[in-house]
Amino acid sequence: MIDLPDLWFALVFALLGTFLFLDGFDFGVGALFATRDDEEERETLLAAIGPVWDGNEVWLVVFGGALFAVFPAAYAGLFSRHYPLMFAILATLILRGVAPEFYEQREDDGWRRAWSASFVVGSVAAPFLLGMFAANWVLGATSVVNVPAVALGLAVVALTVVEGAAFLGLKTRGALREEMATVAVRAAPAYLVLVVAVVGYLAFARPDLRGALASPLSLTAVVLTVALVAGVVVAARGRRYLAAFVAAGGLPYALVAFAANLLYPSVDPAAGLSVSEGVVSELPLTLMTGATALLLPVVLVYFAVLYSVFSGPAEPDEAY
Repeated sequence: MIDLPDLWFALVFALLGTFLFLDGFDFGVGALFATRDDEEERETLLAAIGPVWDGNEVWLVVFGGALFAVFPAAYAGLFSRHYPLMFAILATLILRGVAPEFYEQREDDGWRRAWSASFVVGSVAAPFLLGMFAANWVLGATSVVNVPAVALGLAVVALTVVEGAAFLGLKTRGALREEMATVAVRAAPAYLVLVVAVVGYLAFARPDLRGALASPLSLTAVVLTVALVAGVVVAARGRRYLAAFVAAGGLPYALVAFAANLLYPSVDPAAGLSVSEGVVSELPLTLMTGATALLLPVVLVYFAVLYSVFSGPAEPDEAY
């Protein structure tokens, strides 16, 4: 028989991985927006994510909702300890969302510079702060700023750039597409270096985690990350853009699986709360499991249709 608390623990992190995958390339496109001076290229980047970014962001809400519904004590403890960080994440997500809308409202150069900078700041700061939050959660840290949190924040930013460049390989043409392939080739090893730095620091500074770091699942996640990074580099160099995007899409799931394995069987180590202790009672858990089994496939089909409708290269004259 399937153990529902463990199943939901895995599902919560799978939802987080899906958010890092789908909204991750939106963040990456926002970061790469800073490298564009040509107005037509900027409009192409905005058109590439315009139809999908708000749907992608919903997965963060689903993750938070699942955490609240299934592990309410962990949700309360995490958010109460990190209120300033939570509001900072919310502010950066709002900035990332509204900046392109305001950018399109006026042709004035100063206006557009200001809102393009806001778009870049929101797109970079949001994944950085989310990485910090994830590190503090897994490690049970009560302070916001610490070495592993900053390192993981930088790693998540690098991850989004890899995803964004791979996504733009599918959504652009010509010289811009070639340049995105080069960005992916350079960003993927940078992400790997940051991940290795985080793992090395934990192995040195946290003896209590060495057993989890050496577990089969952690080692598999690390090996998979290396293989996926190699896949991104090889595919991008060969201009196999779909293969590069698929490989980049596997990276957030490998990262989330690694983090979940370090955390388990705890769901909130700062409060000493385990999965079995933090889960809701059996009846609501069973009802939520049934509802999720019915609704999640519908949501996945919706996203499949959405991406099929908006497949193909984006055009600069398509409205954001």
